[in-house]
Amino acid sequence: MRNGLCPLDTALFDFGGVLAEEGFFKGLTAIAEQAGRDPETVVPVAYEMAWSTGFVVGGCDEAGFWQAFRDATGIASDDAALTEMVLSRFTPRPFMFAIVDAARAAGMKTAILSDQTVWLPRLDAKYDVFSHFDAVFNSYDHGVTKRDAAFFELALSRLGSDPAATLFIDDAPRNVDLARSLGLRGILYTDKASFLRELAAACPLLGEPHV
Repeated sequence: MRNGLCPLDTALFDFGGVLAEEGFFKGLTAIAEQAGRDPETVVPVAYEMAWSTGFVVGGCDEAGFWQAFRDATGIASDDAALTEMVLSRFTPRPFMFAIVDAARAAGMKTAILSDQTVWLPRLDAKYDVFSHFDAVFNSYDHGVTKRDAAFFELALSRLGSDPAATLFIDDAPRNVDLARSLGLRGILYTDKASFLRELAAACPLLGEPHV
């Protein structure tokens, strides 16, 4: 769809923090508070466990991650309760899905590029996420994350997309910086209003009132 209304033909969207509220962070905060613990202490430990156990890249299952979390924090809730605390807080943002649908209707390729886990398919089953996209690239399935250029290169190769014509939207500065270094157009999501302004500048067609 590279034309006067949009110089881009592909859009890659992060899931938690962009397409939906960041349920991992919010869920972990709630878990800490329920246990009478300081979230500023518990949340970073949980993120470290997600990476060090390999949960993010399919190196362990949900049970292994939560056991490591319990061992590190002393919080004794069972797997099902902890998982529900997280998944219930991944609330989809309808305006983001309207943008995805508008991009796709205009002929752009759309995909999720997410450092998610086995939980992403469960969220799809609940909210019908994947049907809005041409492809889904989940770190748990591919064994690589957005900390690595290889994940972006894999997505671009599978989609047949030129980095210069690809928009990447994420809420993590490190991920956006890497994408930009690879030649993609990056938008750091911080809030709806600033995002819509940046989106309109990157692709005026998607900044129209229909979103």
